[in-house]
Amino acid sequence: MKHKLILIFGFLLALNGFSQETPTQFSIQEAIDYALEHNRTAKNAARDIEAAKQQKWETTATGLPQIDASIDYQNFLKQQVSLIPAEAFGGPPGQFEEVIFGTKHNMTATATLTQKIFDGSYIVGLQSAKVYLQISKNAKEKTDLEVRKAVIEAYGNVLMAEESVNILQRNIETLEKNLFETQKIYENGLEEQESVEQLQITLSGVQSNLKNVSRLKDLAYQMLNINLGLDINHPTVLTDKLEQLTAQNITLDLLVAEESVENTIDYRIAENDTKSKELLLKLEKSKALPTLNSFINGGYSAFGNEFNFTDSDQKWFGSSLLGVSLNIPIFSSLGRSAATQRAKINLEKAKDDLTETEQKIRLQIASAKSDYQYAVEDYDNKKQNLNLAERIEVKNQTKFFEGVGSSFELRQAQTQLYSAQQEFLQAMLDVINKKAALETALNTIN
Repeated sequence: MKHKLILIFGFLLALNGFSQETPTQFSIQEAIDYALEHNRTAKNAARDIEAAKQQKWETTATGLPQIDASIDYQNFLKQQVSLIPAEAFGGPPGQFEEVIFGTKHNMTATATLTQKIFDGSYIVGLQSAKVYLQISKNAKEKTDLEVRKAVIEAYGNVLMAEESVNILQRNIETLEKNLFETQKIYENGLEEQESVEQLQITLSGVQSNLKNVSRLKDLAYQMLNINLGLDINHPTVLTDKLEQLTAQNITLDLLVAEESVENTIDYRIAENDTKSKELLLKLEKSKALPTLNSFINGGYSAFGNEFNFTDSDQKWFGSSLLGVSLNIPIFSSLGRSAATQRAKINLEKAKDDLTETEQKIRLQIASAKSDYQYAVEDYDNKKQNLNLAERIEVKNQTKFFEGVGSSFELRQAQTQLYSAQQEFLQAMLDVINKKAALETALNTIN
């Protein structure tokens, strides 16, 4: 029995081990590629393109031959009686005979083929379907750019959180060592109690900061998973390092890149809006044109006082019809004119919006270049500041333990170092994020 329990317990442990999700490793480029395929917003944008293709065919199909069939069955529960003059049958004048025309049961089967010959709105509809498909493709490209940017930012936030945790843990180790040594010096009567308390305050603050950053790190991983299209709690491992990634993203070539506003996705989306307004104007104008349709139908009818339509000897009478329908709009009480003028106004608005968009894009690119250049410059500055802060902290630590420096000066140097560390991490993250923002503005992906 004991051996059986051991086997069962071991089996359950094995099952538990297999049930754990395998961590997924990503470099930043692998994360971007994965997100473009699995991010839920990106997938829906791809579905929109497919839906636009189907709508394009749906519009095209309305101008192709259409075939409809119908079967009608009538059962006169009480047939209508008609009165005709009796003298038609040799009866006296002034009297009427009651007559029932037709049969109690009627059935008709008909098939009709219709075909548009000319319809201005159909031509505009075909053009609109093409524009709608292009709008969907542009929206997908815009979504991909935003997803890429979001993944880069989320990836960088995780790396920054990881580095912050590592730095804070090293700071805590150093502070705990300093506090231990200071406590011993104080116990030997060679240091004031204030020095111990100053270090305790500093240590407590760093420990509290570590707890907060650890929680933020978990949230950063969850946000990255959402952007990747993974489950929020999926185990994810990042293979790139923050400093390495920062170095890769320092390239001043983007600052002199050609500003082709017409190729940016935001400009093309605004251009799509202008084209759609032009087509709406064409549509309103086309409503004043005649429409010409043709049709041909054929059918069979059967009649009887009993329901005998399934019998082989039931007689069916055929009929067919060919026709053309021409509809000519003549007068709409100026309704069409008002609709056309409204479409013209909307087109003028769209043209102004396109010009406004062009100007805003130029400003956005200029601003993104400025932000990126500042981020690179600030990174160099913060790196130098960190080196200085580290040297100052080491000097003050040496002076303090040699008895020629105060605990206040040491705490001030430590606080300055911790601030410089966080500023340097933020500067590295800013380089990565500002470059991604500039690439998005330029519609340039390296």
